[in-house]
Amino acid sequence: MVTIIARRSKPHLVAPACPTPCETKTLSDMDDHPGNRAYVPLVEFFVRDDDGLGPEDPAAAIEAALGEALVYYYPVAGRMQETAGGKLAVSCNGEGVAFVEADAAVRLEELGTPLLPPYPCVEELLCDAGDAHVVVGKPIVFMQVTRFQCGGFAIGLRINHCIADGFGMIQFLRAVADVARGEAAPAVLPVWERHLLMARAPPSTGYVHRKLMLLLKDPPAAGAGATPPAASVVCRHFLFGPAEISALRGRVAGYDDLGASCTRFELLTAALWRCRVAAWGLADDQRAVLVFAVNVRRRWVRIPPGYYGNALVFHVVEADAGELRGRPLGHAVVLVREAKADTSEEHVRSTADFMASMREMPPATYHEETYMVSDWTRLGEDEVDFGWARRVGGGVAMPPSPLVSFNAKCVNSDGDESVIVTMALPEAVMERFEKEIDKIWSKN
Repeated sequence: MVTIIARRSKPHLVAPACPTPCETKTLSDMDDHPGNRAYVPLVEFFVRDDDGLGPEDPAAAIEAALGEALVYYYPVAGRMQETAGGKLAVSCNGEGVAFVEADAAVRLEELGTPLLPPYPCVEELLCDAGDAHVVVGKPIVFMQVTRFQCGGFAIGLRINHCIADGFGMIQFLRAVADVARGEAAPAVLPVWERHLLMARAPPSTGYVHRKLMLLLKDPPAAGAGATPPAASVVCRHFLFGPAEISALRGRVAGYDDLGASCTRFELLTAALWRCRVAAWGLADDQRAVLVFAVNVRRRWVRIPPGYYGNALVFHVVEADAGELRGRPLGHAVVLVREAKADTSEEHVRSTADFMASMREMPPATYHEETYMVSDWTRLGEDEVDFGWARRVGGGVAMPPSPLVSFNAKCVNSDGDESVIVTMALPEAVMERFEKEIDKIWSKN
């Protein structure tokens, strides 16, 4: 595998290109819950067009566009601060985001064709943000643009998850690309409106409380002693192209007519959930738990276009491990589908109430056997359009948490649209998981 050594400039701050409001903006209760207090690392790769019409230096062009985009996204140029009760707010002081330009003595095609994770030496494409779980008093975004010898480049981002969910992060990057392309303003103007996802007074968490509490371990009893060290975790990537998805469809075709109607997400999530349950070796009467986030922007009319904050509800699916293993794959698909359908207003409101209540709980620890899925296949990364450069791959650079599995859209070696799944598990569990994956194909 190729080795990358990036020659970086010193970090500097890029502020909005003109004066912006100086004010304090409170985050929503979906934004600042403890699980979001971390920086998410993203890397996006681009090749230059052959017409020679683009800027000579992509890093300089992107830096200039970043300053212009921050005029519209001026809270992103501010700093997080903690207020009474642990609530986070943004001090919109215009200090700016951290920016680094870099050069790497490799060609983009040396990183792989097609370009798929794990990306080699990915840390070289990201600038340092310090402790990824410290979000107060630091730039909200750290950006590095790395130029390759072929003229292509990578944009590495570390973004504070409290300011935006995955959809909002990509919306911000698209805004930078819009301006770099020569547009007068971003195609989608940002909307703050974080009050829409604040907890109610009084809060009512009953709709989601029981299921979301399934994810959390009980706090250790007084005098229980030290927690044993966690097993070493390994990360693997699993590619699912049209052939693999077709094979999975064939396995559910006779179950409630699911073959044609179920989505790719439903199929993959159900199949991988069953593999994980088997790999963990859960007893038949143990509860197997799956959780996945769903973007409510298109499902809840109160969220206006341009909203870039966290707008997610969490669907928790549970079943006895023996039931999940013993019944057909179609049964697990139905469980996922039924859960996904629930995006009622009460679900959204109750989720915000629950997230607010987490500030008063002991620090959360999660059951590692739970399958947590974050799907990034429909965030619009392919729409990041510089006009003079084309995106050829990218996504979450590395799992910000070993507890969360990421699905990303990519192309396989045949050029077909595919999904690559990033999975992190203890080494012994991963060995069994890989064997379970092999069993799927041996049954077809």
